Amino acid sequence: MSYDIDHQPGMSYGRTLLTLFGFLLLGMVAGSLFSASVWTLMTGRGIATLSQDMLDPHFANALRIMQLVSSLFLFFLPAWGAIRILHRSPMRFMGFQQGRDLRMAGLVVLVMAACLPMVGSLSELNRMIPVPSSYQKVFQDMEDSYMRQMKAMARMGGFMDYLSCLLIMAFIPALFEESFFRGGMQNLLQRMTSRPWVAVIVTSLVFSAIHFSYYGFIPRFALGLVLGLLFQYSGSLWMSILGHFLNNAVVVTYIYWLTLHGRPIEEAMDDSQPLWYGLPATLAIVGLMVLYRRRGEQIQRGRMSPEDRSREEKWLA
Repeated sequence: MSYDIDHQPGMSYGRTLLTLFGFLLLGMVAGSLFSASVWTLMTGRGIATLSQDMLDPHFANALRIMQLVSSLFLFFLPAWGAIRILHRSPMRFMGFQQGRDLRMAGLVVLVMAACLPMVGSLSELNRMIPVPSSYQKVFQDMEDSYMRQMKAMARMGGFMDYLSCLLIMAFIPALFEESFFRGGMQNLLQRMTSRPWVAVIVTSLVFSAIHFSYYGFIPRFALGLVLGLLFQYSGSLWMSILGHFLNNAVVVTYIYWLTLHGRPIEEAMDDSQPLWYGLPATLAIVGLMVLYRRRGEQIQRGRMSPEDRSREEKWLA
């Protein structure tokens, strides 16, 4: 590792990673307390009746704000806090200040479009894996709980509600979760192990597991791999945020369309696709990622000083 004047003395990447997960646990507690307070202040209702009250359309905005506060304490603040202990410029370390390239952003859009059929086919594959009947009820109850929460937050009476959902259900989760998983965890793992693929895979496993969805584990793991590579090949957290946002925005937009046409929003949650869709979609993602990586390397070389570029050219020769 080259010397970085902003690197705080006495802090290693391993210690920072442990601190990150310690802050995650603290964030779970603090987020629960603060989000409960927000709910009570906005609705005048207690947490004991939340499961019933959240079905009331009048409380949809309160539920969205509650989710925003919980996500802030659970993901963004732990990541920023842990990195701040390690580095004097946490936003730069996490990748927020890296260049934003329009060509790479266009490739991100294409990659995420190809992810839709891939994720759908993996969702179908996930449901085909047999599990003991005793676990089926537990897993299905988890899915039903998630569905009730989504239905409550995704109530949209008009275009302004749609924009609100895009912000709170699509952009904010993308911003906060990518800060923790890619800007924090994957970033630290990659620097600690010098093995990018290990960092991407481990982070994707944790990313999927922390959503507590058995039937969505494999597709969410695959999505995590894609988001991890978007960050790894660019060094810009905004690229993985964009990809994550687009994935969320498709669901929110589909729910809005279903609402306008008087159809149940459960249709938006059923993303299963025929298995054979996965192969061409995966091939498309691989091809686009090759172009994306090449563009990232071009940008990195463009940022090199003339002296560093000359040394690299001599080494390659």
